[in-house]
Amino acid sequence: MSQQNRGPLEGVRVLELGSSVAGPFCGRLLADFGAEVIKVELADGDPVRSMGKRLDGKSLYAASIFRNKRMVSIDLKTTRGRELVAGLAEKSDVLVENFRPGTLERLGLGYETLSAANPGLVMVRISGFGQWGPYAQRAGYGAIGEALSGLRGLTGDPDRPPSRIAASVTDEVTAIYGALGAVMALRERDRTGRGQVVDATLYESAFSLIEPHVPAYDKLGVVASRAGARLPDSSPNNTFATRDGRYIHVTAMGDAVFARLAAAIGRPEMPQDPRYATQVDRSRHEDYIDGLIAEWVGARELGEVVAALNEAGVPAAPIYSIEDIFSDEHYRAREMLVRVPDEDLGTVTLAGIVPKLSATPGAIRHAGRRIGEDTREVLADILGLAPAQLRQLEHDGVVAAAPATEPMRAGA
Repeated sequence: MSQQNRGPLEGVRVLELGSSVAGPFCGRLLADFGAEVIKVELADGDPVRSMGKRLDGKSLYAASIFRNKRMVSIDLKTTRGRELVAGLAEKSDVLVENFRPGTLERLGLGYETLSAANPGLVMVRISGFGQWGPYAQRAGYGAIGEALSGLRGLTGDPDRPPSRIAASVTDEVTAIYGALGAVMALRERDRTGRGQVVDATLYESAFSLIEPHVPAYDKLGVVASRAGARLPDSSPNNTFATRDGRYIHVTAMGDAVFARLAAAIGRPEMPQDPRYATQVDRSRHEDYIDGLIAEWVGARELGEVVAALNEAGVPAAPIYSIEDIFSDEHYRAREMLVRVPDEDLGTVTLAGIVPKLSATPGAIRHAGRRIGEDTREVLADILGLAPAQLRQLEHDGVVAAAPATEPMRAGA
């Protein structure tokens, strides 16, 4: 990152106490855009270090979700550890946490306590069900929030039990809401000088994604159900199999787009038929329309289908695997696969920055570091602790610090 552009959040200090996915992903988003994010974890590591695939004992997930952060290890179970965290919070702009509601209060680190010393502090609180309400004390992960939100009930094929996406989608959507809330709260602080609490929940974040079904139930009593790859009342909008065993998703619900699709599949007369003239009309005949498209797609190989639909201006894309993504020129051109130096792995490819800002873009400065790698530096720089004090804290087990970084091994 150039000296002229360090990201739009340069100068913002974020203290991340979150664990697993939602809290760390929120911190990672802020770090990507220039915030100084100090990640606090126990000496045995954040649970995310045991998630996903590993190489030579190192979590590849941690290399991504902890990128751009300063890694500090402090034991919050100790009085001195809590004092250190309170000191860091006093000198921070944002604190991100995703403990069960009430946990920070029991540790003496609740918002009322921390904001008394730092009135401008913004606290992003991510939880399963919110800081208040009948379910507030329930344990919750992203999948649990999905279940209660109604989103899980809409996922999968209609003749099978509800399914899931093999990714932590709800955790990450909640993290995005948390990061957005943090930026809005900082904007308000610019006017008032006061911070506030951002209450982001897993179940509400997932629920927000099914908003079309809310008024439909209220006014019509319609209970949405699983529809497989199809988006109901949006015909055609479905996935189809090609002759060579691949899959492509085609979306042509707009009238002009449907006319182009109809011409491409050899049915140019269909848009003039009253049964298919508008999206509302077509939605009454979804099965028939999908059958025609399936027949046309199934007689051709994927490359031919993609080329024909792209030439016709019809939104369509093959269903990619991660292997396909690594071979795709557009991902490379858009810098969505970024090769980053790593002290243990040599280099590692990480997902790129989203969104892309024209004047102050984000950047990946380094991959996720080791547990406690920055403990000494952070506590010395921000809290002014002397080397002797740091050694005593390490001796007492209050903090942990990684050994000096070894030279990076060559390779990929």
